Amino acid sequence: MANTTFSGPVRSESTIKTISKNATTGTITEVTTLGGAPVSLSDGDQTLDNATHSGRILLVPDGSQDNTYTLPAPIAGSVFRFVYAGGAADATDAIIVTPGNSNFYIGGITHLDTNADNVTVFSDGNSNSSIQLNVPQAFDITIVGKDTTNYQIFGTVTSTTVPAFADQ
Repeated sequence: MANTTFSGPVRSESTIKTISKNATTGTITEVTTLGGAPVSLSDGDQTLDNATHSGRILLVPDGSQDNTYTLPAPIAGSVFRFVYAGGAADATDAIIVTPGNSNFYIGGITHLDTNADNVTVFSDGNSNSSIQLNVPQAFDITIVGKDTTNYQIFGTVTSTTVPAFADQ
């Protein structure tokens, strides 16, 4: 199929989906959904997928326990934006992991410390596949599929405890 160029706005009454197509098998994979409503994540461990979660704001609840959110395998251009949606400081942690250590984070998170010792923490860029947001008061974390191996990560976390990158 050829490229299409529009000279005016493209409109949709619902959402617009970006896809990738495997050149060999023809398999279609949804990469991101644009214009969808925010998704409220569950208070419990949850595995995310591109069709439902990529391209939308992901509202993370004030958890009743530490919750782990597992990303799908990276696809270039997928975007996951996690925003803390609790009404008070959380007493538990939000943990965001890739499918495994072979899919790792590149980048850093700025920690805005309520004790005034602000720092930026960085992934090691070669194996850190987990980020733990410790007892957050607020956060806005964006994770972008850089290619089929890595995720780029950036954002801010406000809490008394520094977020921690680690291997799974």
